[in-house]
Amino acid sequence: MRLLDVKGLRTSFEIDAGKVQAVRGISFHVDRGESLGIVGESGSGKSVSMLSVMRLLPENAKVEAESILFDGKELRRKSRKYIRRLHGNEIGMVFQDPMTSLNPLLTIGDQVMEPIRLHTNKSKAEARREAIRLLEMVEIPGAESRLKQHPHEFSGGMRQRVMIAIAMSCNPKLLIADEPTTALDVTIQAQILDLMTSLKRDLDRSIILITHNLGVVASMCSRVTVMYGGTIVEEGTTREIFYRPEHPYTLGLLRSIPDTAGKKKLVPIPGSPPDLIAPPPGCPFAPRCEAAMRICALRRPEETALSDSHRTSCWLLHELAAGRRRRP
Repeated sequence: MRLLDVKGLRTSFEIDAGKVQAVRGISFHVDRGESLGIVGESGSGKSVSMLSVMRLLPENAKVEAESILFDGKELRRKSRKYIRRLHGNEIGMVFQDPMTSLNPLLTIGDQVMEPIRLHTNKSKAEARREAIRLLEMVEIPGAESRLKQHPHEFSGGMRQRVMIAIAMSCNPKLLIADEPTTALDVTIQAQILDLMTSLKRDLDRSIILITHNLGVVASMCSRVTVMYGGTIVEEGTTREIFYRPEHPYTLGLLRSIPDTAGKKKLVPIPGSPPDLIAPPPGCPFAPRCEAAMRICALRRPEETALSDSHRTSCWLLHELAAGRRRRP
C-alpha cells in the first residue's frame, strides 16, 4: 500500500535572472515499509522535490502538482498548521548538514525534547526520559550526560545521529534522509547507514534516501529513482537499475562509481548539467549523451514501461531506434 504518492510535481524559483525550473513534472511514490533511493548529480532536483512535499521552501518558490497524497490524504490544500503537525508526527527529515541544522545555542537535550513536547502530551520529565531513550537508540554513549552538551561538543557522526534521533522522536511513518553521510569519513558513513537500516528493520518505517552515491543506495534501498535536469529519467528496483539499466545517464552514473579493486577504469560523464532557467526542449541529457539522436534535442522522450516496476524516458527505447541502443 502506498504511503506517499506524488503526481505531476513542478517547482520553480523566481530569481533576478529569471525562473529556475528546478523540478519539471515528476511522479513518484513510496510504499509502506519501503526504502526508496533518489539519486542524481547536484542540481538535479532531488532535495527540492522532497522540500516541496514538506513545504519547506523559501517564499520565491512556486510548487504545483496534480496530487500529493500522504497516507491517503491530499496535502495540496492543507493548512500550514496541518503540515507543521505532519512534520513531527508523520514525516521526519534528516538534513544534509547537522552542524547548521542544530541550534548551536541550545543543548542537545533541549533540541531532542522540543518535538516531543510540541507533538505529544508528555511532561518535561517524560520527554527527558524519551530523549535519553532516543539517544541510546541511535547508539550515542553516555546518553544521559550528553543531554547537557551543545552541538559543538559532538563529532560530525554524533551530530548526524542526533538529527536521526530528532527525526524519529515522534515515531514518524516516513523518514526522509537528505545526503545523511555528506562530509563524513567512510567508517562513520557505514555506521550511519547501518543505523538507518536497523531502524527501518526494527521499526518497519518507510525511508526516502536522497544521495548522489549509488553505492549507498545499493546497500539499503529496495527501489531507485534516477533524476536529471529536474526530471525522472529512470526508475526501478535496485536490481533492475544496477543490472539492467536502460537510460544513458544511469549507465554514466554506474560507470563513474570508483572500483575499489582497481580492475575497472573510472569513466566520468563529460559536460555539465543543463541550465534550468532555460532548460532544453528535448531530453535534458542529450548534450552529454554519446548516443543522442536528432529527436533527443527536439522533444522530451516518452516514458517506456519495461516491467511493472521498471520505467525509463529515452528515445533509444523507441521502436524506430532499434540498433542504436548500446546494451549495458
